[in-house]
Amino acid sequence: MPTIKSQRGENLVQNSAMVAAASALKAQQARMRIIAENIANAQSTAKTPGGDPYRRQVPVFQAAPIDGTTGVRLAQVKPDMSDFSVEYDPSHPAADVKGYVKRPNVNSLIETMDMREAQRAYEANLNVIDTARAMQQRTIDILKR
Repeated sequence: MPTIKSQRGENLVQNSAMVAAASALKAQQARMRIIAENIANAQSTAKTPGGDPYRRQVPVFQAAPIDGTTGVRLAQVKPDMSDFSVEYDPSHPAADVKGYVKRPNVNSLIETMDMREAQRAYEANLNVIDTARAMQQRTIDILKR
């Protein structure tokens, strides 16, 4: 069983399921932050004429040892290298010499679906923690008899 130190330096026993679920909560929280940034920048064009607009960011997770058990962590945030869409708008400040403006490669519908998936994964991990806590409490109740 993994252990953690209390504020007074005492070793406390932790439930492995709770440790793994807590790491997943943290990873999903980071994922939701990245998705929110993508949605916020879905209309962000370049600051200079002919420049590249905001590029969608994608989280990459990996299994990692955490407090004596295997959890998950955000390994890196990678840029989505898919093509930008272009739109003819010669009056736009970011338009190139031909009058085309590059638009971000962020699809709001995809980001919304990713956000929904991240929320469900977050809720599932909360349920794991609640169930592990209930099982631990039930074990303690049985041992008290």
